[in-house]
Amino acid sequence: MAGPDPPSIGGPKPVWETEDPRHCECSLPTKQDNRGNLRRTCQDGHLAYHRRVQPILAATHVRVDVAGLPAVDRLSFTSRGDRILVLGAARALFEAAAALRPSVAGELRVQGAPPLEAVRSRAAASAALDPPLPPSWTIAQYATWSARLSGHRAAEGQAVADRALEALELDAFRSTKLGSASHHVRRAVVVAGALATGAAALLIEDPISGLSPEVSQSFARRIVTASAAMGCRIAVFAARIPLESPLAVAADDAIVVDGSRIAVQGAPAEIAASTGAYTLRVAGDIAAFAEAVRARGGTVEAPATGQRLSVVLGPLGTRDLLQLAEQARAIVLELRPISYAFA
Repeated sequence: MAGPDPPSIGGPKPVWETEDPRHCECSLPTKQDNRGNLRRTCQDGHLAYHRRVQPILAATHVRVDVAGLPAVDRLSFTSRGDRILVLGAARALFEAAAALRPSVAGELRVQGAPPLEAVRSRAAASAALDPPLPPSWTIAQYATWSARLSGHRAAEGQAVADRALEALELDAFRSTKLGSASHHVRRAVVVAGALATGAAALLIEDPISGLSPEVSQSFARRIVTASAAMGCRIAVFAARIPLESPLAVAADDAIVVDGSRIAVQGAPAEIAASTGAYTLRVAGDIAAFAEAVRARGGTVEAPATGQRLSVVLGPLGTRDLLQLAEQARAIVLELRPISYAFA
């Protein structure tokens, strides 16, 4: 998937990558310290950089605090594909990825760059859930402002804003003031504003929460088709997404987060179809409980620290888990199927 390079490679004003040789006068050999990247000089005088596609999101032992306490701690994962879902994570993870909140430990990368660098270079843009919008502005003004704010010049910004509104089927609302627009239209405008930046990837927070089933399906479909039309990748952060939603149908990868650990990662349909797989929060002697479950034929994945773990029941039932916990002097505080993320 094409996208701009971060400032450290492509400069503060990004240049879109192209594989079309008609745009290139010559090819330069790959630098030894940048193996896998191909640099070309283009006819219009700009530089386009061709590189391996980076994961949209990659976290290594990331900690993000809220009010001085960890919302996520030592979280690690690497996304796969161009349309991903991050389900069940604390809102702080979205904020950190969108460069709205710092991570205090570990490394979080968006499109291969630190979040702030990714945003500044238009490698990524974000659409938060229901942010305040200027009520006197029209929808067209908001989209154009977003494009200009991201670095586009006047004509270019107008053009990309028009494309974003068209892609999200907001043409009929161009002159509507934000203060009088309906809830779901305002939510679509926020996504249009992110699209209008021309970023290579969009980070979207819980776009269909609280919408009626009909509006939810329609909006999810428009997000998928609009991102494809604008040539950008998407990462949707949500508590859960219905399996029948176009967002889940189109997703290459789903990352189900349980506290500060990954409960499961894979294709949405495979996760939703999993039976006998649960996430638990346990107090007491967790090691003894895990050993007892394994001895009865279950599979347990437990972190080095913390109360959360994943269990595949095997021959056991949920009642057996509770009995084994009691025998091991542990208490199951929370028990839910992993497939809940697609309920």
